[in-house]
Amino acid sequence: MERINLLGRTVAEMQDLMLEMGEKPFKGRQLFKWLYGANQPDFLHMTDLSLSVRHQLAEKYRFEGLVPEKISRSRDGTEKILFRLDDGNVVETVMIPEKAKKTICVSSQVGCALGCRFCATGKIGFKRNLTTGEIVGQLLFIRRQYGPDSFQNIVFMGMGEPLMNFPNLISSIGIISSELGLALSAKKITVSTVGLVPKIYELADTGLKVNLAVSLHAATDEKRRAIMPVSRGYILSELMDAARYFTRKRKKRITFEYILFEGFNDSFDDVLALSNLIKGIPCKINILAYNPVGSLPYNRPSDEKVDEFGRLLYPRAPAVTVRKSRGLDIDAACGQLAGKYLKSL
Repeated sequence: MERINLLGRTVAEMQDLMLEMGEKPFKGRQLFKWLYGANQPDFLHMTDLSLSVRHQLAEKYRFEGLVPEKISRSRDGTEKILFRLDDGNVVETVMIPEKAKKTICVSSQVGCALGCRFCATGKIGFKRNLTTGEIVGQLLFIRRQYGPDSFQNIVFMGMGEPLMNFPNLISSIGIISSELGLALSAKKITVSTVGLVPKIYELADTGLKVNLAVSLHAATDEKRRAIMPVSRGYILSELMDAARYFTRKRKKRITFEYILFEGFNDSFDDVLALSNLIKGIPCKINILAYNPVGSLPYNRPSDEKVDEFGRLLYPRAPAVTVRKSRGLDIDAACGQLAGKYLKSL
């Protein structure tokens, strides 16, 4: 009989499992803490469970995480991990060093259905949602490989649109932020979206203390439609209303991500349009230069142009950060490495 993999099971599901075994529910909490908090996959080492329970678990269940197929290391310290999943699909996770802290960029889907014109992941197309276990498994591998203090922040900015995998996103955040689980505060977790307006409201209403980042990249509907098909369904005024709602519910500013494309959205007129668009919204704006992807018809502006855009924007926006690209020598722009592997399947 094939043993059932418990990777991705929540606290409630672990408690139900113990009840099915005729045990007290609190033992499910102990099991959950061993598997996620202690990162201990061997049931026989769970010493606060009876020997009988441990043997029953080992007979029927397993806890197997993701296995990396390739790890690429950049000169700047960025690492990109390619995981091949049980069905042959691949996803990537990026570990980004920032001074004394590390941020993990997590994937939520295999591919992406939204088809942003500048994104390699969009060229892949949508394959499927990741399970809760596959999302959390990216982080468990990193802790197993690099230790319990291997990262301090998580951003859902890898492959896929997190809000299109909403149930598994929420359950994975529950495991990550649980004191019995990975014990990382929800305040250290950022969910990124291209702007799925109804889901932004839904995320705000969950009460989770996560941060929100909106991939904006253009300050007019016309320009945004040219590079982001999702904007045909949700115009900018609707997206800004959702952003305001989130800040009121969360009582914290949100982040707008703004990629600069040479000659497209990097003029002074764009500065004025962007500052007018976000007026009155507690926010910060992250500006970053486009990382060229294969044959896509976009160019990266000069560093001087990026810095100038930031200087012009800052007096007109509450907070502006110019982010420098990381891991360029390993194609660390989201989706690039996995895209190459998908083509070989």
